[in-house]
Amino acid sequence: MTDQSFIQKLKTVESVELVTALTHNDLNDLCDATDAAIKGGGGFGWINIPSREILERYWQGVVTMPLRLLFVGRLDGVICATAQVILPPSNNEAQKHAVKLTTNFTVPWARGQGISGKLLQKVEETVREKGYKVINLGVRETQETAIKFYEKHGFKLVGIHPFYAEVDEKPVAGRHYYKILQE
Repeated sequence: MTDQSFIQKLKTVESVELVTALTHNDLNDLCDATDAAIKGGGGFGWINIPSREILERYWQGVVTMPLRLLFVGRLDGVICATAQVILPPSNNEAQKHAVKLTTNFTVPWARGQGISGKLLQKVEETVREKGYKVINLGVRETQETAIKFYEKHGFKLVGIHPFYAEVDEKPVAGRHYYKILQE
């Protein structure tokens, strides 16, 4: 029996939430999840796993930034998925209706449980309640599972940026998407 099929047979308790402070356990879970995501090829910009100190500072910084919202998904209390929303600054009146979704990932061991969809639903509900009308995002074209996920959930392709990222000193194209939440 594979790890994935074993996990699927267990009865798990799922939860998704907006996090405004990190406990010690949350910080450990986030760092472990980030390590796993990077190893699995979805490290939201990181290609190589940074030191634990850098990861801890990163996640502690996220929750202190007033223009970022951190959402987490948990299976049996363990953080296994994250998403961040970047809010527009107050001086950007022309784009005050739109947010950017970033660092959205689910660790490999938790995939197939539905937590990604629930996390995205929580993000959409929260930003809609806050009065935002559009979610924008970008994703490397090598992240085929993420692309299928976003398209399945109603995100529309805007365009392809041929030099979106660089991996091993080679350009990697990226896809830019949007989803309208309110007309």
